[in-house]
Amino acid sequence: MVIANLHLRRLHPGTFLTPSAKRLATYHPPHPHALLSLPLITIYNQTIPSNKIHSVSVTPDCISAFNDLKLGKSMKWIIYKISDDWKEIVVEETSDQDDWSVFREKLLNAKSKDRKGKEGIGGRYAVYDVQYELESGEGTRNKITFISWCPDDAPQYPRMMYSSSKEAIKRALNGLAADIQANDADDIELDNVLSRVSKGR
Repeated sequence: MVIANLHLRRLHPGTFLTPSAKRLATYHPPHPHALLSLPLITIYNQTIPSNKIHSVSVTPDCISAFNDLKLGKSMKWIIYKISDDWKEIVVEETSDQDDWSVFREKLLNAKSKDRKGKEGIGGRYAVYDVQYELESGEGTRNKITFISWCPDDAPQYPRMMYSSSKEAIKRALNGLAADIQANDADDIELDNVLSRVSKGR
């Protein structure tokens, strides 16, 4: 089966695609041979009926933390996770330190539990107030950047949940200026992030 392609015309403005992002889930219309004619979601060459993916809620603390960052109350970044029961998105950690290497390590070392409680490589959502140099050399700018961290080598269920729940938290965070889908360590190298953010909206 051919790996699913993303429909570019449906991407949110400001979303930056990395090569590995093209392996993310995409929606397929109902197929006559699908189980009970349900829409299908293909994730990493595995097809799952859409009724097997439940929605998650976004806790108020997620929005409060984001508003504090947006209003410049010393916060520099936020990391969000889906709770261990897979029912809601919560704040995992915040920081006022502008240290990308520390932030990146937090994502690389993230863990999630599968439905049986076994811990493995995990996904995360994050927001970082990214500062970058203008190409004209006229100074710096900042963009509040959303990062969806969904590693290629994470187990199937965490990948599925983080992919399918991304839009829920993005809708709740009003004021995002850039959006990066990251699926491997290279995607969250600082130089790569700065390059994408500086060329976006």
